[in-house]
Amino acid sequence: MTVAGSLLLAGCGGGPGSGTGGPASGGDERTIRAFDINPQPRDKIKDGGTLRWGINEFPAQWNRNHVDGNLAMAAVISNALLPGPFVSNEKAEISADQNYVLDAKVTAQRPKQVVTYTLNPKARWSDGKPITWADYRAQWEALSGRDPAFRIVSSTGYQDIEKVARGKDDHQVVVTFGKPFGDWQSLFGPLLPAATNGSAEAFNNAWLNQIPVTAGPFKFGGFDQTAKTITLVRDDKWWGARAKLDKIIFRASEQDSLIGAFSNGELDVIDVGPSAPDYARAKATSGAQVRQAAGPDFRHFTFNGSSELLKERAVRQAVQLGINRQAIAQSDLQGLDWPTTLLNNHFFMNTQEGYQDNAGELGTYQPEKAKQLLDAAGWKLNGAVRQKNGKPLDLRFVVPSGVQLSKSEGELAQSMLAQIGVKLTLQPVPSDDFFTKYVIPGNFDITPFAYIGTPFPISSSYGIYADAPSGENWNANFGRTGSAAIDEAMSRAGQSLDPDRARTETNAADRLLWPEVNVLPLYQRPQNVAVRQALANVGARGFYALRYEDIGFMR
Repeated sequence: MTVAGSLLLAGCGGGPGSGTGGPASGGDERTIRAFDINPQPRDKIKDGGTLRWGINEFPAQWNRNHVDGNLAMAAVISNALLPGPFVSNEKAEISADQNYVLDAKVTAQRPKQVVTYTLNPKARWSDGKPITWADYRAQWEALSGRDPAFRIVSSTGYQDIEKVARGKDDHQVVVTFGKPFGDWQSLFGPLLPAATNGSAEAFNNAWLNQIPVTAGPFKFGGFDQTAKTITLVRDDKWWGARAKLDKIIFRASEQDSLIGAFSNGELDVIDVGPSAPDYARAKATSGAQVRQAAGPDFRHFTFNGSSELLKERAVRQAVQLGINRQAIAQSDLQGLDWPTTLLNNHFFMNTQEGYQDNAGELGTYQPEKAKQLLDAAGWKLNGAVRQKNGKPLDLRFVVPSGVQLSKSEGELAQSMLAQIGVKLTLQPVPSDDFFTKYVIPGNFDITPFAYIGTPFPISSSYGIYADAPSGENWNANFGRTGSAAIDEAMSRAGQSLDPDRARTETNAADRLLWPEVNVLPLYQRPQNVAVRQALANVGARGFYALRYEDIGFMR
């Protein structure tokens, strides 16, 4: 799952299945689309043109399997550049991406699960080297978690592999699992070359502020650190359908200035996010429209269980009970033509098969119970703010600057928590630093952002909640709390090749997560993407994997 702040983080699974579109629970009859991209056949798209795409952060780490590279904006850009074995349609149905993989299937289940991939022999890296089984083996070794020097996002799935071997030739990969892994299609995407994965030094640093090699319909054209642009150009050596666009220029700026640039005609695509003023302004822009869909994306607060003030579970539970999620969701979603339905599951969205409400009492707003818990934990009122051993209960709510949504969430939570004697101090930080200098290193008490999911609710979320018994190497678990029981339930879910059983075990893990107070889900986030009306095959994608070679302007 990737991260977004209204920045966004990508899911740890990385790949494009168990998601279905449907109406949100809660009796709201509004139709929610699975995707909204103006799908058009290639013959209706003009050849050529430049697409100007606004983004709200300028990534530094372009290895998306590195913990600092697991950003939604890095994924949006590098999905045009990098290979992955599978693609998803809008129903989260998975199929092989024929540009890279001609066939992939489970070829044995006993005594061990074996998956055989037949690679497209035409597929090549931009340095001319063919994409072979050796790239798959190197990626498994790097992401297996066996060498902590590799600063990986997650070892989910890779840690279950016993070996990756050459098949009948260099273009056949035979993967043998030591333990069954149901979401095997989530692995190896994005795939990076063996040279990147061959050493921790290359893995951690070779893609820092550079994109050394590609293998997609576009190739890297250049960075402009001053203008904060990333340029991609059509790769004429691409063996698939020729890209319609000549180039894509991504331009990074703070979220609140993107809508101005879009309204002024300086940008063609921006993610509006759950911002009602930006949504209204984009809809009012001449020649533009907002495309909206349900995706596996959810807004939440992360609680840092390693912070001095929140290390006690009872204190985290009290703070959670002191936050009125319904009021925050209503404030965030007002004016977005989106149902206000609370999300009461850490793995499944309201619109996904398998969803059930596991929140129980801890999902409710109970300020009186919160006060009792704080009293029992030794945090006594001293004036307006509780104290313990002379120290005030003053929590830092870290937000990315320029994101009005995060600021207003903080102000609402500040007012709510003041009623139970907890001070909440808002700390705005530069958007480009939000994840790498604050969220990932644990430099916060509470922080709001969105997780951008994949069609694999179990494996893409595993790293977010996985325990680190030593208290080190939390990787993608930014709340820094967990337990062996949660890990075991997630593992049982991941090992099941039966989707119904996997969903049951996933919900068992979810029930254990609520008392831990690591991630507090708020609501399934609408994907609101503002685009020029003439654009086709781009917009709010839901589970659908964009085909960048097909994006363009209508004839």
